[in-house]
Amino acid sequence: MTVNNKIAVIGGTGKSGKFLIKELVKAGFQIKMLVRNPDRVPLHNPQIEVIIGDALDQSTVNELVEDCDAVISTLGWGLPPSKHTISSEGTSNVLQAMKLHRITRYVVASGINVDVEGDQKGTSTKASTAWMYDNFPNSTADKQLEYELLNRSEVNWTLVRVPLITMDEENKPINVSLEDCPGDQISATSLARFLIDQLSARRFFKQAPFIANQ
Repeated sequence: MTVNNKIAVIGGTGKSGKFLIKELVKAGFQIKMLVRNPDRVPLHNPQIEVIIGDALDQSTVNELVEDCDAVISTLGWGLPPSKHTISSEGTSNVLQAMKLHRITRYVVASGINVDVEGDQKGTSTKASTAWMYDNFPNSTADKQLEYELLNRSEVNWTLVRVPLITMDEENKPINVSLEDCPGDQISATSLARFLIDQLSARRFFKQAPFIANQ
């Protein structure tokens, strides 16, 4: 699989999304970036095309992914907060738009609370999952629904499950596991680089790896 040239990004104004945009620019990609508020665009660069709108609007998502080679999402609640179904509804819209424009690669950042067949979550990961369901039941269940939508889709998706994200400029070494989270934090730069690496890799097609810094 060759490296993709133009990437559609959802969630690029968030804490980890800003690092993703920065790393994509450094790597030479062209970017189409969906934002609700243009004042929150993290970087002004000729490689970036800004699409103003909401991931909950199908026509806007169609416009975003048109002429792109792949989609990356670091979508969260955002500011102001989105509805708690933003993950599943946003991904549903992306999947429809990808089908319309014949795009096959979708890389998504999510949390360690998502459960996948074959998991062997340890005590810490199980506790974190339970805590999320106790404190944010609706949005946590929606992240699970997002995974189920991906798992039923025909696209080559990768859902990257991450622990606490630190706002760190350093691209630190990471560990990867398909069974349990291998650490308690990941730097935003390490996450961004891993997401970008998936654009040209096939190893985790239709899988949900955990990643954490060593």
